[in-house]
Amino acid sequence: QLQLVESGGDLVQPGGSLRLACAASGFSLDDYAIGWFRQAPGKERERVSCISSTSIGITYSDSVKGRFTVSRDNAKNTVYLRMNSLKPEDTGMYYCAAIGMTCDYAKAFEYDYWGQGTQVTVSS
Repeated sequence: QLQLVESGGDLVQPGGSLRLACAASGFSLDDYAIGWFRQAPGKERERVSCISSTSIGITYSDSVKGRFTVSRDNAKNTVYLRMNSLKPEDTGMYYCAAIGMTCDYAKAFEYDYWGQGTQVTVSS
């Protein structure tokens, strides 16, 4: 059974850091690009970062550029999202999702496999 499982979400103060992990089971992440999406209450799910299957293609949304870093460890079948200098507006449910091999597509409906999400709350 193909499955993605996110972990690492937490309550953190503004300016703090978190590292999210997206672990795959039932399939290899080697052939997939992985997107990180977040969804705040009442808002659409937006892609904040993506890493291609080869790690050559990496993208960030303007809102997180310079603060978030995506990486992957194919040996562990896991993709990470390091989040620094967190802001209250980073609050939301964070999901990882798999698609093809490249990060050309940014819309949630275009992604094939999804995790259940992990909650990030940035608040003092």
